[in-house]
Amino acid sequence: MAKILIVEDETPLRQALYDKLKREGFNPLQAKNGEEGLDMALTERPDLILIDIIMPVMDGMTALKYLRNDEWGKKVPVIVLTNLSDANNVSTALENGAYDFLVKSDWSLADLITLIKKKLGIS
Repeated sequence: MAKILIVEDETPLRQALYDKLKREGFNPLQAKNGEEGLDMALTERPDLILIDIIMPVMDGMTALKYLRNDEWGKKVPVIVLTNLSDANNVSTALENGAYDFLVKSDWSLADLITLIKKKLGIS
């Protein structure tokens, strides 16, 4: 059962992602800001991380940069979930090794599950 870390400050969205991942047979973990997410990622070593950009305490891009400084963290797939769709955010996320960049208004939970399974090689 793949471990998926959800780093999202919006409780309803974080809970919806958690519930959907659980129903799909994943082992989801939750963090409510970038600092908590980074600590949890380095401790729990999930198979994939879903991370928001705009969050309190530490934003997602900063957390991603710190994550990529760790030997294990360099390799873990990260999907950025955000309300921001401008080119700068997309390029910054991709430069920091994000696997994909999804604008929250443009995808469904089913789309996200398909993307996660594709990245993890699960059919």
